[in-house]
Amino acid sequence: MPDKPIHVLLADDDEDDRLIFKEALEDIKIKTIVTTVNDGIELMEYLTQDGVLLPDVVFLDLNMPRKNGMQCLEEIRNSPALKHLTIAIYSTSGAERDIEETFVMGANVYIKKPNDFSTLKKVVEEAMRINWQYHISGSNKESFMLSM
Repeated sequence: MPDKPIHVLLADDDEDDRLIFKEALEDIKIKTIVTTVNDGIELMEYLTQDGVLLPDVVFLDLNMPRKNGMQCLEEIRNSPALKHLTIAIYSTSGAERDIEETFVMGANVYIKKPNDFSTLKKVVEEAMRINWQYHISGSNKESFMLSM
């Protein structure tokens, strides 16, 4: 892992999920800078601020109020300034339709939120250790769903 901290941005409307996610990152001992936002409107406002430090990876919940994850993904992929961002869908949904749609829309990986903390730590650690440059160039539907 690089010495430089990995900047992680989590967009999730559930306060408990945000807290548990941050705890999982702390437990895996990977240097990170974690920013959280409560919904899609806050996410897009954050990403489009002048001079903002863009994240290395965005963990994006699909089911959020005001602007959902699908809308954010579409907006990010259509933005010349943001389209290069690594997007990890991070959702309670395991619906094939959601997985297919986010794959087609250009998400880099799909993570179904685990039910227990131990599995969450494993899946978040795996997501943080992926060489995204390689993973993006070799993206296929079979490797799109990250599960433990």
